[in-house]
Amino acid sequence: MEPEPIPDLAEATALARAARRVVVLSGAGLSAASGVPTFREAQTGLWERYSPEQLATEDAFRSDPELVWSWYQWRARLIRSCTPNAGHLAVAAWQRRLAASGDSLTIATQNVDDLHERAGAEVLAHLHGSLFEYRCADCGAPAEHDPGAAPEGDAGSAPDLESMRRVAPPSCAACGVGMLRPGIVWFGEMLPAGALERTLAALQHCDLAVVVGTSATVQPAASLPYAALGVGAAVVEVNPEVTEFSTAASVHLRGAAGQVLPALVRAYDGPHGHHRPD
Repeated sequence: MEPEPIPDLAEATALARAARRVVVLSGAGLSAASGVPTFREAQTGLWERYSPEQLATEDAFRSDPELVWSWYQWRARLIRSCTPNAGHLAVAAWQRRLAASGDSLTIATQNVDDLHERAGAEVLAHLHGSLFEYRCADCGAPAEHDPGAAPEGDAGSAPDLESMRRVAPPSCAACGVGMLRPGIVWFGEMLPAGALERTLAALQHCDLAVVVGTSATVQPAASLPYAALGVGAAVVEVNPEVTEFSTAASVHLRGAAGQVLPALVRAYDGPHGHHRPD
């Protein structure tokens, strides 16, 4: 069965073929097809009792470190049970092909998972941090920690809250006083040092930005596509829904990232692919 045609794909493909410096800005919609729930979608079962403010703030961590640590360890294990989808693989393939011709594709993601990397791509910036990076909550020293794997057949299910509450964060090896915390951005915190600056620098030198699976409502990430427009770059939005950015986009490709991105890369690689005007 032939897939449904994607409106405006030809226009987006023409922009992709002409681009030498591409920036991909990805959000939760890209990882959704891999089975990664959003923060609120993951609050099922026993975790329904807790609001984001009870799980995603420094105050929450200080008041109940075992609960917050256990929640994020469970999320990390859940993501380990997921695999990169066709959208991640398409972006990685596009990045490799541009690099082979001396051009570039840069990725800045709002996602805290590692699915871009596991698809074989290099990521410039995790704007909201990563579930697989850790640091001391007191001295800030980076730390290595393995959250473990999801139990067989347990992916996506709610953890046993009563037992998980007893899991305390490890102590910091650097200062010996503080507890380890996940290297993600909690409510009220600044973005990771340098992440926003690196992303803006890439956008200021790009000729095409591709915005994938983001609601365009969370600041400051929501303002990033406008930085590309501001330097005259084209912006292609990939989203099954119309967002607040859609009317500003050069092209809006309506559909799921796991379907649209492979179609875009296939069209880019077609019989007239790789042609770029000098």
